[in-house]
Amino acid sequence: MLSQYRVLDLTDEKGFLCGKILADLGADVIKVEKPGGDPARRIGPFYNDIPDPQRSLYWFAFNANKRGITLNIETSDGQEIFKKLTKTADIIVESFPPGYMGKLGLDYHRLTEINPQIIMTSITPFGQTGPYRDLKASDITLIAMSGWMYICGDPNHPPVRVSFPQAYLNAGAEAAVASLIALYYREITGTGQYVDVSIQQSLTLTGFNSTAFWELNGKILQRAGPFRIGISSEVKLRQTWPCQDGFISFTLFGGKTGARTNRELTQWMAEEGMSSEFIDAIDWENWDMAKAQQESINQIEELLARFFKAHSKEELYHKAVERGIMLCPVSTPRDVIENPQLKARGFWTNLEHPEVGATIPYPGACIRTSEVKCGPRRRAPLIGEHNLEIYGEIGLSREEIVKLKQAGVI
Repeated sequence: MLSQYRVLDLTDEKGFLCGKILADLGADVIKVEKPGGDPARRIGPFYNDIPDPQRSLYWFAFNANKRGITLNIETSDGQEIFKKLTKTADIIVESFPPGYMGKLGLDYHRLTEINPQIIMTSITPFGQTGPYRDLKASDITLIAMSGWMYICGDPNHPPVRVSFPQAYLNAGAEAAVASLIALYYREITGTGQYVDVSIQQSLTLTGFNSTAFWELNGKILQRAGPFRIGISSEVKLRQTWPCQDGFISFTLFGGKTGARTNRELTQWMAEEGMSSEFIDAIDWENWDMAKAQQESINQIEELLARFFKAHSKEELYHKAVERGIMLCPVSTPRDVIENPQLKARGFWTNLEHPEVGATIPYPGACIRTSEVKCGPRRRAPLIGEHNLEIYGEIGLSREEIVKLKQAGVI
């Protein structure tokens, strides 16, 4: 889909996903590392739990489909080489502190003198302007300062972040979309542009669902742990439930949305002798969630909890499909790997990793098209794996590459 385009990826963890998305869509993404390798190669977990910069599963995941070179852009020779690469590129993605590329003479305006159509996308914690532009920030800092953390966690405890780091991934996805919009604009006008991505801003957008609760109910959405709140002004509703072999996701809804599900579920419970006079007497067609009291919700959920606990995930899922009940299993990593739907669509792709002597399954593309194939094609690059190949494309001889390596430039 993007096979005619080249991307120079100068990012660290803040931008890995941006290049990965563009690479999955077919772009020739060249990951530029410092000589000796990117520090992110030391982020675990590692294949077979052997710490090694060439065995980082984190690196594998976010840099698959990219080619890799080493280059020290802080040297004058490195800067000249980067300028030559810029002539061949369509997009540059970087995540250095604001002003860093300018100090090296590699900022957007100077690079447009070399390639007027170049698109440069910068990913930083707070963007290129404003009082916070020069501040550093970690995942937890950004999630906190975006407002997202305020609604994560239990109501009787302090806010928490989502377990696996999310801040950089949100920003990377937004940066990929923004870069593609800029590329589309260039196709129409012939003009490149500079894209400024603030991680804080990209995360702030994720909390916009809470805005509706203020508009509708005049209430600020609060932390609720495993419960859902805000459907009415008072009650909290459980969303995840233990069953025989794991967990399922189910939420009580009122109105026409919930009527069929609630009716079918309670009929199923009655057939198995697990209902009660209280729940059997509810008129689900006219049940108004906005008027429900927590006491009655608790009675309903107590019966539901007992019923779900008596069944397996698989049984609950198949019966839910059969009876039109809005319920789904909470999949474990193994469940996802073994999911028959993903297997049937060929979602998983095996990539050879000769450096560790293994074949590793990778998640495929999120889309399928009738014209081109997207998704994993090659494993993440080894340190400087494509130096000869890529530097040869811009006219450097093998002897020059050797000398530059000895000088610490590549």
